[in-house]
Order: sequence, then structure tokens, then C-alpha cells
Amino acid sequence: MPDFHGVFPYLVSPIDASEQIRTEVLGRLCDDLITSGVHGLTPLGSTGEFAYLNNSQRAAVVQATIEAAKGRVPVIAGVASTSTADAVAQAKACQKLGADGILAILEAYFPLGDAQVESYFRAIADAVDIPVVIYTNPQFQRSDLSLDCVARLSAHPRIQYIKDASTNTGRLLSIMNRCGDAIRVFSASAHIPAAVMLIGGVGWMAGPACIIPRQSVELYDLCKAGRWDQALVLQRRLWRVNEAFARYNLAACIKAGLAIQGYNVGDPVPPQAALTADERKAVEAVLREIA
Repeated sequence: MPDFHGVFPYLVSPIDASEQIRTEVLGRLCDDLITSGVHGLTPLGSTGEFAYLNNSQRAAVVQATIEAAKGRVPVIAGVASTSTADAVAQAKACQKLGADGILAILEAYFPLGDAQVESYFRAIADAVDIPVVIYTNPQFQRSDLSLDCVARLSAHPRIQYIKDASTNTGRLLSIMNRCGDAIRVFSASAHIPAAVMLIGGVGWMAGPACIIPRQSVELYDLCKAGRWDQALVLQRRLWRVNEAFARYNLAACIKAGLAIQGYNVGDPVPPQAALTADERKAVEAVLREIA
């Protein structure tokens, strides 16, 4: 099975006024990110607005990403649903399209117990022959993955990674201590990526990497080389981006940042709102400073 590591930008889902996916814009973005040195691509993560797209739109995003990647980097496709059967169908469809891995996301309306959460992720992993990254984001999920649940799921042969957006870096260390080599940890932008690398993380999956890909790759390379002093200097500069995005809607921020950089990705899907003119100026100022 492939080895996932490094910087995986959470891609936006460019969409036009008629609700069609702008596949040519997504393709150009993917190509430029790969040229910038990213290690993989993740369509339909949080930044990809998975919760606001229908199944045909989701499939179009995944297919366009795989076609743009042309096998140069792995594509880990997001799968999310409130229904186990629907999530399984999505995962099978992504594998058939040529995805190299699945990012498994649990949506929930009614709260679920550990047993139900575990069965959801296990069903996805049982349905495919490619690695699965389980995703936890307690800020937005009704039902989170407990440490016990993560430990049990890590025994599954295809559940090899976890992407954690909890903001609790101590939780990541607990996962590493509990699970050892059975599961590898990706940081989210809610964590400080260099700190996660220091404790044993394998990289990060994050929306901000869409608009600062070269700097993100440089940070990863410094961490891998153990050049921590230089890594932390760069991390302090890049943290301004994370701070800006924490203040606003994530997809709106990344889409605004990409529009500033010349990508016609459109606005976030309603009822989300685009950034105001003043908010956009704030993002532009941060990008100018980082660049």
C-alpha cells in the first residue's frame, strides 16, 4: 500500500453560478500545487465544502483531481455521510475513479455512541482496498472518535492514518502512545504543524496549504531534516495565515485567497457567505506579508 506523508492541501471545490464544478480551474490549481512540491492532494476535505455538495458534484471534484494529478502524487478523496450505506457507496466510487486513499468523515445529526462511530469507519475500510485516513474534527462533529475507538480502529489493516483537527496536540501524543506504528498522524491547520512533526507526525492535511504550498513544503522539509530552529522561524511567519482563517469561514477564506492569486474558484456554496471587502483585504495583507 502507498505511504502517505508530507503536505496534502485540502482542495477547494470551484463552482459556478449554475452549480457546475469548474473542473478546468480545479485542474490548473492541482497542477500548480504539484509543481510547488506538495506530496498529495485531498479533494472534499472541510475546505472542499463536502457538506454542501451533492453526490454528482462530489464525484466531479474527485474525478477532476485524479485526472489532474496524473499519478504524480497520491489523491486521498473525502467521503462523508450521515448514512453508513451512502458512505460505503461513495468510498467504492472513489476507488473506482482511481483514488489512492479515502479520507473518512462522519457526519451526524443525532449523537452516536462509540460502537456506532466505530462501525461507520470500519464499514468504509471494509469496502475498499486502499488506505483509509480517519478524520476527527470535534468542533463540527456531533460524535467524535474517542481514544479507545481510535485504538480499536487502528487494528484494521486499511485504517493506517488519522487526521486530527481537535486543537489538542496532547491528544495526538496520546494516540501515538496508544497505537504505536499501527496508525500515523496527520496534523490539521488547527494544530501547529511543526509541533506535530516534532512529536512524530507524518505531515499535515490543511486548507491553507492551497495558498501557501511552497512555504508549507519548505516547512515540512525543514522538520524532516531536523532543522528545528529554522522550522520554527518559518512556522511563526506562517501561523499568521492560520490565525486569519480561524476568524472567518474556512472555505470563504481559502477561496478568497485563491481568487487573489488568480484562480477563478467562485464563492462558497450558499448559505455560506463570501468574505466582505474588509475581510478580503485582511487576507490579502497576510498573503502579501507571507509571500
